[in-house]
Amino acid sequence: MTGGDKTEEGAQAGVPSNSAADPTTDVLAEPQDGEGSGEEVASDLEQLFAERDDYLDQLRRAQADFENYRKRVAREQAALVGRATEALVEKLLPVLDAFELALLNADTAGATNGDVATLQKGVELVYAELLGTLEQLGLERIAAQGAVFDPMLHEAVMQVEASADDQTLSESGEPIVVDVLRTGYRFGSKLLRAAMVKVAK
Repeated sequence: MTGGDKTEEGAQAGVPSNSAADPTTDVLAEPQDGEGSGEEVASDLEQLFAERDDYLDQLRRAQADFENYRKRVAREQAALVGRATEALVEKLLPVLDAFELALLNADTAGATNGDVATLQKGVELVYAELLGTLEQLGLERIAAQGAVFDPMLHEAVMQVEASADDQTLSESGEPIVVDVLRTGYRFGSKLLRAAMVKVAK
């Protein structure tokens, strides 16, 4: 083997050492690429935190707006109830006057001859005044006397046997209300209380 061949072999042997240095350079360059990725991650995190803070701020504002709305609605409802109550009390003032007049007549009747008819007339006037006022507001009496028993409107607490010579049964044989023990009322379409009745069947 000649010296030139050894030189070439040495040169060729030196190639791997040079080529081995390139990967070392690449490996050393990898952290630089890693540093760039870290900056991107940090930037993304900052953006996410900013968005989070923005959403939290929006949520707090929405909660504050809802709380203000709730308080405003509560105030408006309270004011509405107050106005309705005031209107009802104002409508019932004539009934109060009628009660005072009935009591005055009762005292006068008792001081003289105890005329029960005068007291009764005064009470009837008060009742008519009160009933008329409540009917104007939407109260409705439930018709019961002589009506066919309706379990949706009537509450039967007493029962008597129907005689053959009276009209205490309907044509279909259903029981008939023969006496009203307590009047029932509706307010609009709502049943306030059923009429307490005695039926015959």
